[in-house]
Amino acid sequence: MLVSERSFVIPLIDGHRNLLQHLSGMILTELRAEEIPVRFVITNIDHQGYHCELGIISCKNKQGYHCELDILRTMRKLISPPKNPIFDYNLRSYENTTQFNAVLLIPTGIGSEIGGHSGDGGAVARLLAAACDNLITHPNVVNASDLNELPENGLYVEGSVITRLLMGTVSIQKVRANRVMLVIDEHEDEDSFFHEAAINAASAARVALGLDCPLVVKMDQRQILMHSFYASSGRAVGQIKYLEYLCAILEQYQSQYDAVALCTYIELPPDSVENYFQDDIDVNPWGGVEALLTHAISMLYDIPSAHSPMMSSDEFETDVGVVDPRKSAESISMTNLHCILKGLHRSPRIINSLMCGHAGILTVADISCLVIPYGCVGLPTLAALEQGIPVIAVKDNKNLMQNKLEELPFAPGKLLIAENYLEAVGLMHALKAGVSPASVRRPLAYTNVQTQDAVKVDPSA
Repeated sequence: MLVSERSFVIPLIDGHRNLLQHLSGMILTELRAEEIPVRFVITNIDHQGYHCELGIISCKNKQGYHCELDILRTMRKLISPPKNPIFDYNLRSYENTTQFNAVLLIPTGIGSEIGGHSGDGGAVARLLAAACDNLITHPNVVNASDLNELPENGLYVEGSVITRLLMGTVSIQKVRANRVMLVIDEHEDEDSFFHEAAINAASAARVALGLDCPLVVKMDQRQILMHSFYASSGRAVGQIKYLEYLCAILEQYQSQYDAVALCTYIELPPDSVENYFQDDIDVNPWGGVEALLTHAISMLYDIPSAHSPMMSSDEFETDVGVVDPRKSAESISMTNLHCILKGLHRSPRIINSLMCGHAGILTVADISCLVIPYGCVGLPTLAALEQGIPVIAVKDNKNLMQNKLEELPFAPGKLLIAENYLEAVGLMHALKAGVSPASVRRPLAYTNVQTQDAVKVDPSA
């Protein structure tokens, strides 16, 4: 079983009207029966069309041969489409205004100035969380190796689940705690003490966090193969082979966990680690393929998941010196595990239906705004456009995406451009208070007055 990325250009539609329907229709006609889409992004919109990159699960490899069939039960599960594929969509009929709940997204693998490295979006998350009742965000924002500063009112939700939440096909339920199973790879170096360190990391989380970790599963030689590389857009993407081996483990122990922490080795382009820490490349090389993996697992099994990269002996022993503060968390950890264990500890449960009006359960009707870096157009942005959810786009968080959000057909007042996250918080407060942002800016335009011609009425009618 193969998880990979495919790039293509979809023709423009006049005025970008009904864009979500247009894109999903074009994409789904291109997919084969054994292919399941898991991640979608528009990297650029120009005269040629919508430049798209799509993550896909396939039950065939590139040579066309079927994957190994020795895990028939797992294969049957994966060949069947998920209950709520990523392009399914339900329009919300109302907005719940009893709370103010925000979604903070900083997409993985696009080189975002803030949040594109190692948990360096954590301070932003804490800032925005102070302006809302619940802040829904994803692992990429707060994962920082042995650190995870998710705010108390923050909800740690895997990216594909946030997509389906905004598309109106799933609900999420707050939990007191999850049973978190840890799955780790066979290390390439048989003399490595990584496995002992990983078990110690799980034990430390049990002691300090109160984590319920019922078991740690070490994969044998039948392990998944993860490769990282860069797309033509510059995004960090990747390829995953033999996903069925991991799925077999999830099937075998499914009664013993509520969420799964994954730690596997990622094969990187030559010199990626050294070049990344020396600032020769500025896009985190691990994040793209990690997102492919967790999107696939969370979507297929409806469980919270998060991934931490296992370092090879050479990578771990590399002396990176003093590094860019945004990348520093990854330079001090042996296992990179505590951040995902802490996040998954209370990650919300995924419900495959809309459970409106229930305490502790959030649906698309409960979402008050979406905060993104400027230029990012994926399914969450398109869903917010269709759902009438205000989008706050932050210019200061520069990234590789080249889309002009103002060209999309947002309803008046539904696209708000902020220079930075400090201004974004002000816009969140304005939305919450029902204050038009224009009313507190100067100069203030004159009130628009239209003169309506009198309509003649026939008295005999």
